[in-house]
Amino acid sequence: MSYYAPLAKTDRPRKRDVSPDKLCEYCSGKCCRYFALPIDAPTNYEEFDYVRWYLLHDRATIFVENGNWFLMVQTICKALDENNLCKIYEKRPQICREYATEKCEYEDLFVFEKYFETPEQIEEYAEAVLGPRPGADFRTPKP
Repeated sequence: MSYYAPLAKTDRPRKRDVSPDKLCEYCSGKCCRYFALPIDAPTNYEEFDYVRWYLLHDRATIFVENGNWFLMVQTICKALDENNLCKIYEKRPQICREYATEKCEYEDLFVFEKYFETPEQIEEYAEAVLGPRPGADFRTPKP
């Protein structure tokens, strides 16, 4: 079972051609396959180390959008059925009720200002932003 929503199907209608109340019938359930929480932008090595810790966990990524940092966890909602519809729609959580189809990612791909999948990527970015860690050799270690 994939935790990632499939790419847009070419045989499905465009978002603009579907009534907002029918959009979920054509969707891959992308919004139900991850959650993202805002985090503080790291400004020093200690804070970057916390971000590195997030990335040591399976299916966790970090992205930056409009200057804001987010922790994203790729995981399928337990209420999503095999047709990508909500099994508890009438009793869904408030956050789901507030999510409107105007914000729907039906045709969107994940494209961010910055995107980190591994602890090594965030470490490299920290060094680019902050310079070498204090006390660290500025040369790359020999292989």
